[in-house]
Amino acid sequence: MSSTAHPKQDRPGQARNGSSGTERTGRLSADDWAQAALDLIAEQGVAAVAVEPLARRLGVTKGSFYWHFPSRDALLVAALERWEKVEQETVFGQLEPISDPRERLRALFTLVAHEFKSHVIYSELLKALDHPAVQPVIGRVSERRLDYLTASFRQAGLARTDAQHRARLLYAAYVGFLQLNLQLHQARMQHDEFEAYVEHMMATLIPSS
Repeated sequence: MSSTAHPKQDRPGQARNGSSGTERTGRLSADDWAQAALDLIAEQGVAAVAVEPLARRLGVTKGSFYWHFPSRDALLVAALERWEKVEQETVFGQLEPISDPRERLRALFTLVAHEFKSHVIYSELLKALDHPAVQPVIGRVSERRLDYLTASFRQAGLARTDAQHRARLLYAAYVGFLQLNLQLHQARMQHDEFEAYVEHMMATLIPSS
């Protein structure tokens, strides 16, 4: 969930001082290609991931791609694994030091609410669930998120069944918000309105002490 667009980032391998594609090829890593694929997924969806447009974007020849990956599908798998890993580290990793479960849930709401680009990628992946590389990743990510939420609600004092129901309710609200805000192309909320919405969600779903 987010009310603001993600800032544009410099592309890995971008030309500098007119350097040639041959010179840049050696500096590109498999992670550079995977990140570029994720950027393209965020902009145009999974179907847009292809070697030639990515090579043009990165300013290199296709030879750089085949140095790292045997096929387009191998790149897509690497990109999705990178998204999954980075999300795990940047979101859940930041929450580990917070011992109080209610404060941890509040921090999770706040952190996730402003991770715009990750939400766009997730929304595009939901549209491509029939792709054999996408479904396992979405399955793992969704299961991990639900398990984490259930455990947090349990630690906040809810009974097991109630914690499971609350976790599903929260996750359904998250996915539904993406559908409204991204897939249905609804106008984004103004900043103050969005922040008030996030506060309402926290007040509604996080158990009181």
